[in-house]
Amino acid sequence: VKRRARAASGVGARASDCISRGHSTSARIGRFFARPATGHANTHTQTTRMFLFKGVVGLLALGGAAALRFTPRMVASERPVDASGESFSPLSGPKPALITNNNGGVWVPQRARPRRNRKSEAVRSMVRENLVTPRNLIYPLFIHEEDFETEIESMPGCLRHSLPHMLEEVKDAWQYGVRTFVLFPKVPDELKTNRGEESYNPNGIVPRAVSMIKEAFPEAIVCTDVALDPYSDQGHDGIVEDGRILNDETIEQLCKQSVCQARAGSDVVAPSDMMDGRVGAIRDALDSEGFTNVSIMAYTAKYASAFYGPFRDALDSHPGFGDKKTYQQDPANGREALIEAALDASEGADFLMVKPGMPYLDVIRRLRDNTNLPIAAYHVSGEYAMLMAAVERGWMDEKAGIMESLTCFKRAGADIILTYTAKKAAKWMCEDGLF
Repeated sequence: VKRRARAASGVGARASDCISRGHSTSARIGRFFARPATGHANTHTQTTRMFLFKGVVGLLALGGAAALRFTPRMVASERPVDASGESFSPLSGPKPALITNNNGGVWVPQRARPRRNRKSEAVRSMVRENLVTPRNLIYPLFIHEEDFETEIESMPGCLRHSLPHMLEEVKDAWQYGVRTFVLFPKVPDELKTNRGEESYNPNGIVPRAVSMIKEAFPEAIVCTDVALDPYSDQGHDGIVEDGRILNDETIEQLCKQSVCQARAGSDVVAPSDMMDGRVGAIRDALDSEGFTNVSIMAYTAKYASAFYGPFRDALDSHPGFGDKKTYQQDPANGREALIEAALDASEGADFLMVKPGMPYLDVIRRLRDNTNLPIAAYHVSGEYAMLMAAVERGWMDEKAGIMESLTCFKRAGADIILTYTAKKAAKWMCEDGLF
Protein backbone atom coordinates (compact mmCIF):
# COMPACT_ATOMS: atom_id res chain seq x y z
CA VAL A 1 0.00 0.00 0.00
CA LYS A 2 2.85 2.38 0.87
CA ARG A 3 4.57 1.64 -2.43
CA ARG A 4 1.36 2.33 -4.31
CA ALA A 5 0.83 5.53 -2.37
CA ARG A 6 4.37 6.72 -3.15
CA ALA A 7 3.88 5.81 -6.79
CA ALA A 8 0.59 7.70 -6.90
CA SER A 9 2.23 10.70 -5.21
CA GLY A 10 4.99 10.58 -7.82
CA VAL A 11 2.46 10.57 -10.63
CA GLY A 12 0.72 13.56 -9.12
CA ALA A 13 4.00 15.44 -8.65
CA ARG A 14 5.08 14.76 -12.21
CA ALA A 15 1.73 15.88 -13.52
CA SER A 16 1.88 19.10 -11.49
CA ASP A 17 5.44 19.70 -12.64
CA CYS A 18 4.37 19.12 -16.21
CA ILE A 19 1.57 21.66 -15.84
CA SER A 20 3.84 24.28 -14.19
CA ARG A 21 6.51 23.74 -16.82
CA GLY A 22 3.81 24.02 -19.44
CA HIS A 23 2.77 27.41 -18.04
CA SER A 24 6.35 28.74 -17.99
CA THR A 25 6.96 27.44 -21.47
CA SER A 26 3.85 29.07 -22.80
CA ALA A 27 4.96 32.34 -21.22
CA ARG A 28 8.32 32.13 -22.99
CA ILE A 29 6.62 31.23 -26.26
CA GLY A 30 4.23 34.13 -25.78
CA ARG A 31 7.14 36.57 -25.33
CA PHE A 32 8.77 35.17 -28.50
CA PHE A 33 5.68 35.53 -30.60
CA ALA A 34 5.00 39.01 -29.18
CA ARG A 35 8.35 40.44 -30.46
CA PRO A 36 7.79 43.05 -33.14
CA ALA A 37 8.39 41.85 -36.66
CA THR A 38 10.73 43.65 -39.05
CA GLY A 39 10.68 43.90 -42.79
CA HIS A 40 8.13 44.44 -45.45
CA ALA A 41 5.93 41.52 -44.31
CA ASN A 42 5.79 42.53 -40.70
CA THR A 43 1.99 42.57 -40.52
CA HIS A 44 1.66 39.15 -42.12
CA THR A 45 4.42 37.74 -39.93
CA GLN A 46 2.87 39.05 -36.77
CA THR A 47 -0.49 37.48 -37.70
CA THR A 48 1.21 34.16 -38.39
CA ARG A 49 3.04 34.30 -35.05
CA MET A 50 -0.16 34.91 -33.16
CA PHE A 51 -1.88 32.01 -34.95
CA LEU A 52 0.97 29.65 -34.08
CA PHE A 53 1.04 30.97 -30.53
CA LYS A 54 -2.64 30.11 -29.98
CA GLY A 55 -2.12 26.61 -31.40
CA VAL A 56 0.87 25.84 -29.19
CA VAL A 57 -0.87 27.18 -26.10
CA GLY A 58 -3.91 25.03 -26.93
CA LEU A 59 -1.75 21.91 -27.18
CA LEU A 60 -0.14 22.70 -23.85
CA ALA A 61 -3.55 23.17 -22.28
CA LEU A 62 -4.70 19.77 -23.57
CA GLY A 63 -1.58 18.14 -22.17
CA GLY A 64 -2.13 19.74 -18.79
CA ALA A 65 -5.76 18.61 -18.71
CA ALA A 66 -4.73 15.05 -19.58
CA ALA A 67 -2.19 15.12 -16.77
CA LEU A 68 -4.88 16.27 -14.39
CA ARG A 69 -7.18 13.44 -15.45
CA PHE A 70 -4.49 10.88 -14.57
CA THR A 71 -3.75 12.51 -11.22
CA PRO A 72 -5.26 10.40 -8.34
CA ARG A 73 -7.86 12.40 -6.49
CA MET A 74 -7.01 10.60 -3.25
CA VAL A 75 -4.32 8.03 -2.62
CA ALA A 76 -4.66 5.26 -0.07
CA SER A 77 -2.55 7.06 2.51
CA GLU A 78 -4.88 10.05 2.36
CA ARG A 79 -8.18 8.14 2.90
CA PRO A 80 -9.96 8.80 6.18
CA VAL A 81 -9.38 6.17 8.84
CA ASP A 82 -12.16 5.25 11.28
CA ALA A 83 -11.78 4.68 15.01
CA SER A 84 -10.91 0.99 14.56
CA GLY A 85 -8.00 1.80 12.27
CA GLU A 86 -9.77 0.56 9.13
CA SER A 87 -9.63 2.64 5.98
CA PHE A 88 -13.19 1.67 4.91
CA SER A 89 -16.47 1.53 6.77
CA PRO A 90 -19.70 0.45 5.03
CA LEU A 91 -21.55 2.71 7.47
CA SER A 92 -19.83 5.95 6.42
CA GLY A 93 -19.46 8.04 3.31
CA PRO A 94 -21.95 9.94 1.14
CA LYS A 95 -23.61 6.66 0.02
CA PRO A 96 -23.01 4.09 2.77
CA ALA A 97 -23.53 0.41 1.94
CA LEU A 98 -25.23 -0.25 5.30
CA ILE A 99 -27.34 1.77 7.71
CA THR A 100 -28.07 1.65 11.42
CA ASN A 101 -31.31 0.82 13.20
CA ASN A 102 -32.99 2.79 15.99
CA ASN A 103 -30.65 1.21 18.52
CA GLY A 104 -27.49 2.15 16.66
CA GLY A 105 -26.79 -1.37 15.41
CA VAL A 106 -25.95 -2.39 11.87
CA TRP A 107 -29.11 -3.01 9.85
CA VAL A 108 -29.74 -4.57 6.46
CA PRO A 109 -33.38 -3.63 5.69
CA GLN A 110 -34.37 -7.18 4.70
CA ARG A 111 -37.91 -8.17 5.68
CA ALA A 112 -37.84 -11.81 4.54
CA ARG A 113 -35.14 -13.68 6.46
CA PRO A 114 -35.16 -17.47 5.82
CA ARG A 115 -32.68 -17.97 8.65
CA ARG A 116 -35.46 -17.31 11.17
CA ASN A 117 -36.79 -20.80 10.35
CA ARG A 118 -33.37 -22.28 11.10
CA LYS A 119 -32.62 -20.50 14.37
CA SER A 120 -33.01 -23.54 16.65
CA GLU A 121 -33.45 -27.29 16.44
CA ALA A 122 -37.01 -26.88 17.73
CA VAL A 123 -37.89 -24.57 14.85
CA ARG A 124 -35.96 -26.63 12.28
CA SER A 125 -37.77 -29.82 13.30
CA MET A 126 -41.13 -28.03 13.23
CA VAL A 127 -40.76 -26.95 9.58
CA ARG A 128 -38.75 -29.94 8.31
CA GLU A 129 -40.12 -31.01 4.94
CA ASN A 130 -38.79 -34.59 4.84
CA LEU A 131 -38.25 -37.06 7.65
CA VAL A 132 -36.91 -40.59 7.35
CA THR A 133 -38.24 -43.14 9.83
CA PRO A 134 -37.35 -46.83 10.29
CA ARG A 135 -40.65 -47.75 8.63
CA ASN A 136 -39.38 -46.20 5.37
CA LEU A 137 -36.43 -48.60 5.26
CA ILE A 138 -36.01 -52.04 3.72
CA TYR A 139 -33.06 -54.02 5.05
CA PRO A 140 -31.32 -56.25 2.44
CA LEU A 141 -29.89 -59.47 3.86
CA PHE A 142 -27.45 -61.79 2.11
CA ILE A 143 -27.93 -65.45 3.00
CA HIS A 144 -26.11 -68.69 2.26
CA GLU A 145 -26.37 -72.37 3.15
CA GLU A 146 -23.29 -72.40 5.40
CA ASP A 147 -23.52 -72.65 9.18
CA PHE A 148 -21.29 -69.63 9.69
CA GLU A 149 -21.16 -65.97 8.67
CA THR A 150 -18.83 -64.56 6.05
CA GLU A 151 -17.69 -60.95 5.85
CA ILE A 152 -18.07 -59.28 2.48
CA GLU A 153 -14.75 -57.55 1.90
CA SER A 154 -16.05 -54.91 -0.49
CA MET A 155 -18.98 -54.09 1.81
CA PRO A 156 -17.54 -53.40 5.30
CA GLY A 157 -20.00 -54.34 8.02
CA CYS A 158 -22.14 -56.58 5.79
CA LEU A 159 -22.26 -60.37 6.08
CA ARG A 160 -23.48 -63.43 4.32
CA HIS A 161 -25.72 -64.84 7.04
CA SER A 162 -26.46 -68.42 7.88
CA LEU A 163 -30.21 -68.90 8.26
CA PRO A 164 -30.11 -68.96 12.09
CA HIS A 165 -27.97 -65.81 12.12
CA MET A 166 -30.36 -64.19 9.63
CA LEU A 167 -33.11 -64.53 12.23
CA GLU A 168 -30.86 -62.91 14.85
CA GLU A 169 -30.21 -60.00 12.49
CA VAL A 170 -33.92 -59.58 11.83
CA LYS A 171 -34.59 -59.57 15.58
CA ASP A 172 -31.85 -57.00 16.17
CA ALA A 173 -33.18 -54.65 13.49
CA TRP A 174 -36.76 -55.21 14.64
CA GLN A 175 -36.10 -53.63 18.04
CA TYR A 176 -35.22 -50.36 16.28
CA GLY A 177 -38.38 -50.28 14.20
CA VAL A 178 -37.25 -51.93 10.94
CA ARG A 179 -40.13 -54.06 9.68
CA THR A 180 -39.25 -54.88 6.07
CA PHE A 181 -36.52 -57.16 4.77
CA VAL A 182 -35.41 -58.33 1.33
CA LEU A 183 -33.45 -61.55 0.80
CA PHE A 184 -30.60 -62.22 -1.62
CA PRO A 185 -29.13 -65.74 -1.77
CA LYS A 186 -25.64 -66.95 -2.59
CA VAL A 187 -26.35 -70.19 -4.41
CA PRO A 188 -23.75 -72.99 -4.58
CA ASP A 189 -22.17 -73.31 -8.02
CA GLU A 190 -23.30 -76.91 -8.40
CA LEU A 191 -26.93 -75.76 -8.30
CA LYS A 192 -26.56 -73.14 -11.00
CA THR A 193 -27.87 -73.76 -14.53
CA ASN A 194 -28.64 -71.70 -17.59
CA ARG A 195 -32.38 -71.94 -16.96
CA GLY A 196 -32.05 -71.33 -13.21
CA GLU A 197 -34.33 -74.17 -12.12
CA GLU A 198 -33.14 -73.84 -8.51
CA SER A 199 -34.94 -70.47 -8.34
CA TYR A 200 -38.31 -72.23 -7.93
CA ASN A 201 -37.20 -75.16 -5.79
CA PRO A 202 -39.68 -75.14 -2.84
CA ASN A 203 -36.92 -76.49 -0.60
CA GLY A 204 -34.40 -73.92 -1.78
CA ILE A 205 -32.71 -71.42 0.49
CA VAL A 206 -35.06 -68.51 -0.21
CA PRO A 207 -38.38 -70.31 0.44
CA ARG A 208 -36.96 -71.75 3.67
CA ALA A 209 -35.64 -68.35 4.78
CA VAL A 210 -39.00 -66.69 4.08
CA SER A 211 -40.86 -69.30 6.10
CA MET A 212 -38.45 -68.92 9.02
CA ILE A 213 -38.87 -65.15 9.20
CA LYS A 214 -42.66 -65.24 8.87
CA GLU A 215 -42.91 -67.87 11.60
CA ALA A 216 -40.69 -65.92 14.01
CA PHE A 217 -41.99 -62.45 13.04
CA PRO A 218 -45.48 -62.76 11.58
CA GLU A 219 -45.83 -58.97 11.22
CA ALA A 220 -42.63 -58.63 9.24
CA ILE A 221 -42.82 -57.73 5.56
CA VAL A 222 -40.61 -60.11 3.62
CA CYS A 223 -39.59 -59.19 0.07
CA THR A 224 -37.96 -61.59 -2.34
CA ASP A 225 -35.82 -60.90 -5.39
CA VAL A 226 -37.12 -62.32 -8.67
CA ALA A 227 -34.34 -62.87 -11.21
CA LEU A 228 -32.22 -65.72 -12.51
CA ASP A 229 -28.70 -64.30 -12.01
CA PRO A 230 -28.05 -65.85 -8.55
CA TYR A 231 -29.10 -69.23 -9.99
CA SER A 232 -27.52 -68.91 -13.45
CA ASP A 233 -24.26 -70.47 -14.49
CA GLN A 234 -24.04 -67.63 -17.01
CA GLY A 235 -24.32 -64.87 -14.39
CA HIS A 236 -27.15 -63.17 -16.29
CA ASP A 237 -30.70 -62.29 -15.30
CA GLY A 238 -32.19 -64.44 -18.04
CA ILE A 239 -31.75 -67.55 -20.12
CA VAL A 240 -28.80 -67.30 -22.51
CA GLU A 241 -28.87 -68.63 -26.07
CA ASP A 242 -26.13 -67.93 -28.61
CA GLY A 243 -24.92 -65.00 -26.52
CA ARG A 244 -28.38 -63.41 -26.31
CA ILE A 245 -30.64 -63.03 -23.29
CA LEU A 246 -34.03 -64.52 -24.12
CA ASN A 247 -36.92 -62.37 -22.97
CA ASP A 248 -40.15 -64.41 -23.08
CA GLU A 249 -38.56 -67.73 -22.15
CA THR A 250 -37.00 -66.04 -19.11
CA ILE A 251 -40.39 -64.68 -18.02
CA GLU A 252 -41.74 -68.23 -17.86
CA GLN A 253 -39.08 -69.05 -15.27
CA LEU A 254 -39.75 -65.82 -13.37
CA CYS A 255 -43.44 -66.69 -13.05
CA LYS A 256 -42.54 -70.05 -11.53
CA GLN A 257 -40.09 -68.36 -9.17
CA SER A 258 -42.65 -65.77 -8.04
CA VAL A 259 -45.35 -68.34 -7.30
CA CYS A 260 -42.84 -70.48 -5.37
CA GLN A 261 -41.89 -67.51 -3.22
CA ALA A 262 -45.51 -66.55 -2.62
CA ARG A 263 -46.29 -70.08 -1.46
CA ALA A 264 -43.45 -69.80 1.07
CA GLY A 265 -45.00 -66.64 2.50
CA SER A 266 -43.36 -63.78 0.60
CA ASP A 267 -45.31 -60.54 1.00
CA VAL A 268 -43.67 -58.69 -1.88
CA VAL A 269 -42.00 -60.14 -4.97
CA ALA A 270 -39.47 -57.83 -6.60
CA PRO A 271 -38.60 -58.63 -10.24
CA SER A 272 -35.15 -57.13 -10.88
CA ASP A 273 -34.51 -58.78 -14.24
CA MET A 274 -35.71 -55.96 -16.57
CA MET A 275 -37.36 -58.31 -19.09
CA ASP A 276 -40.12 -56.64 -21.12
CA GLY A 277 -43.62 -57.63 -19.95
CA ARG A 278 -42.58 -59.55 -16.89
CA VAL A 279 -44.64 -57.50 -14.39
CA GLY A 280 -47.94 -58.29 -16.14
CA ALA A 281 -47.05 -61.95 -16.52
CA ILE A 282 -46.05 -62.28 -12.86
CA ARG A 283 -49.23 -60.47 -11.76
CA ASP A 284 -51.36 -62.89 -13.75
CA ALA A 285 -49.41 -65.90 -12.47
CA LEU A 286 -49.85 -64.85 -8.85
CA ASP A 287 -53.52 -64.02 -9.26
CA SER A 288 -54.24 -67.31 -11.02
CA GLU A 289 -52.82 -69.16 -8.01
CA GLY A 290 -54.84 -67.13 -5.51
CA PHE A 291 -52.06 -64.75 -4.40
CA THR A 292 -53.92 -61.55 -5.17
CA ASN A 293 -52.58 -59.96 -1.97
CA VAL A 294 -48.92 -60.51 -2.83
CA SER A 295 -47.47 -57.19 -3.96
CA ILE A 296 -45.08 -56.52 -6.82
CA MET A 297 -42.21 -54.07 -6.33
CA ALA A 298 -40.93 -53.61 -9.86
CA TYR A 299 -37.35 -52.66 -10.55
CA THR A 300 -38.71 -50.07 -12.97
CA ALA A 301 -35.62 -48.04 -13.75
CA LYS A 302 -32.68 -50.35 -13.18
CA TYR A 303 -29.61 -48.99 -14.88
CA ALA A 304 -26.59 -50.82 -16.28
CA SER A 305 -24.43 -49.32 -13.56
CA ALA A 306 -20.89 -49.67 -12.29
CA PHE A 307 -22.24 -49.36 -8.73
CA TYR A 308 -23.30 -53.03 -8.47
CA GLY A 309 -19.81 -54.51 -8.13
CA PRO A 310 -19.79 -55.21 -4.37
CA PHE A 311 -23.29 -56.75 -4.56
CA ARG A 312 -22.08 -59.19 -7.20
CA ASP A 313 -19.14 -60.01 -4.94
CA ALA A 314 -21.62 -60.85 -2.18
CA LEU A 315 -23.62 -63.24 -4.37
CA ASP A 316 -20.82 -64.38 -6.66
CA SER A 317 -23.06 -63.40 -9.56
CA HIS A 318 -20.83 -61.44 -11.93
CA PRO A 319 -21.83 -61.89 -15.60
CA GLY A 320 -20.04 -64.85 -17.15
CA PHE A 321 -19.60 -62.87 -20.35
CA GLY A 322 -20.27 -59.37 -21.64
CA ASP A 323 -22.46 -57.02 -19.65
CA LYS A 324 -26.16 -56.39 -18.98
CA LYS A 325 -26.66 -53.42 -21.27
CA THR A 326 -29.13 -55.20 -23.58
CA TYR A 327 -31.75 -55.34 -20.81
CA GLN A 328 -30.78 -52.81 -18.14
CA GLN A 329 -31.20 -49.12 -18.92
CA ASP A 330 -28.57 -46.81 -20.37
CA PRO A 331 -27.27 -44.47 -17.63
CA ALA A 332 -27.51 -41.59 -20.12
CA ASN A 333 -31.30 -41.88 -20.40
CA GLY A 334 -33.83 -40.22 -18.13
CA ARG A 335 -37.01 -40.03 -20.20
CA GLU A 336 -36.80 -43.76 -20.87
CA ALA A 337 -37.61 -44.37 -17.19
CA LEU A 338 -41.03 -42.83 -17.77
CA ILE A 339 -41.75 -45.43 -20.46
CA GLU A 340 -40.80 -48.25 -18.09
CA ALA A 341 -42.85 -46.67 -15.29
CA ALA A 342 -45.97 -46.39 -17.45
CA LEU A 343 -45.64 -50.02 -18.54
CA ASP A 344 -45.06 -51.37 -15.03
CA ALA A 345 -47.97 -49.38 -13.61
CA SER A 346 -50.30 -50.58 -16.37
CA GLU A 347 -49.21 -54.19 -15.78
CA GLY A 348 -50.09 -54.12 -12.09
CA ALA A 349 -46.96 -53.04 -10.20
CA ASP A 350 -47.62 -51.82 -6.65
CA PHE A 351 -44.28 -50.05 -6.18
CA LEU A 352 -41.82 -48.59 -8.68
CA MET A 353 -38.11 -48.76 -7.92
CA VAL A 354 -35.11 -46.77 -9.13
CA LYS A 355 -31.70 -48.43 -8.93
CA PRO A 356 -29.03 -47.15 -8.19
CA GLY A 357 -30.20 -44.38 -5.91
CA MET A 358 -27.98 -41.36 -5.34
CA PRO A 359 -26.61 -41.05 -8.90
CA TYR A 360 -30.22 -41.18 -10.16
CA LEU A 361 -32.07 -38.75 -7.88
CA ASP A 362 -33.29 -36.94 -10.98
CA VAL A 363 -34.97 -40.15 -12.15
CA ILE A 364 -36.62 -40.58 -8.75
CA ARG A 365 -38.01 -37.08 -9.09
CA ARG A 366 -39.23 -37.75 -12.65
CA LEU A 367 -41.15 -40.81 -11.49
CA ARG A 368 -42.50 -39.00 -8.43
CA ASP A 369 -43.87 -36.22 -10.66
CA ASN A 370 -45.51 -38.67 -13.07
CA THR A 371 -47.11 -41.38 -10.91
CA ASN A 372 -49.09 -41.73 -7.72
CA LEU A 373 -47.62 -45.15 -6.96
CA PRO A 374 -45.09 -45.42 -4.11
CA ILE A 375 -41.49 -44.93 -5.24
CA ALA A 376 -38.61 -47.02 -3.88
CA ALA A 377 -34.93 -46.12 -4.17
CA TYR A 378 -32.14 -48.66 -3.81
CA HIS A 379 -29.09 -47.29 -2.01
CA VAL A 380 -26.87 -49.83 -3.74
CA SER A 381 -23.70 -51.61 -2.74
CA GLY A 382 -21.33 -49.29 -4.61
CA GLU A 383 -22.80 -46.24 -2.91
CA TYR A 384 -22.53 -47.99 0.45
CA ALA A 385 -18.93 -49.02 -0.24
CA MET A 386 -17.92 -45.44 -1.11
CA LEU A 387 -19.46 -44.07 2.08
CA MET A 388 -17.81 -46.69 4.26
CA ALA A 389 -14.43 -46.21 2.58
CA ALA A 390 -14.57 -42.50 3.39
CA VAL A 391 -15.61 -43.28 6.97
CA GLU A 392 -12.78 -45.78 7.43
CA ARG A 393 -10.26 -43.17 6.29
CA GLY A 394 -11.65 -40.52 8.58
CA TRP A 395 -12.82 -38.38 5.67
CA MET A 396 -16.49 -38.39 6.66
CA ASP A 397 -18.61 -38.68 9.77
CA GLU A 398 -20.48 -41.98 9.42
CA LYS A 399 -23.78 -41.00 11.02
CA ALA A 400 -23.98 -37.58 9.34
CA GLY A 401 -23.10 -38.99 5.93
CA ILE A 402 -25.56 -41.87 6.09
CA MET A 403 -28.46 -39.83 7.45
CA GLU A 404 -27.93 -37.10 4.87
CA SER A 405 -27.91 -39.72 2.11
CA LEU A 406 -31.18 -41.26 3.29
CA THR A 407 -32.81 -37.85 3.63
CA CYS A 408 -31.86 -36.90 0.09
CA PHE A 409 -33.82 -39.92 -1.21
CA LYS A 410 -36.93 -38.69 0.62
CA ARG A 411 -36.37 -35.15 -0.66
CA ALA A 412 -36.13 -36.45 -4.23
CA GLY A 413 -39.49 -38.20 -3.84
CA ALA A 414 -38.79 -41.73 -2.60
CA ASP A 415 -41.24 -43.26 -0.13
CA ILE A 416 -39.16 -46.40 0.49
CA ILE A 417 -35.39 -46.83 0.74
CA LEU A 418 -33.55 -50.13 0.40
CA THR A 419 -30.29 -49.65 2.26
CA TYR A 420 -27.59 -51.74 3.90
CA THR A 421 -27.47 -49.07 6.61
CA ALA A 422 -31.07 -49.72 7.67
CA LYS A 423 -30.31 -51.20 11.09
CA LYS A 424 -27.72 -48.66 12.20
CA ALA A 425 -29.73 -45.75 10.79
CA ALA A 426 -32.84 -46.93 12.64
CA LYS A 427 -30.81 -47.25 15.83
CA TRP A 428 -29.59 -43.66 15.49
CA MET A 429 -33.16 -42.48 14.93
CA CYS A 430 -34.25 -44.18 18.14
CA GLU A 431 -31.34 -42.72 20.08
CA ASP A 432 -32.19 -39.26 18.78
CA GLY A 433 -35.83 -39.63 19.76
CA LEU A 434 -37.06 -39.50 16.16
CA PHE A 435 -38.88 -42.82 16.48
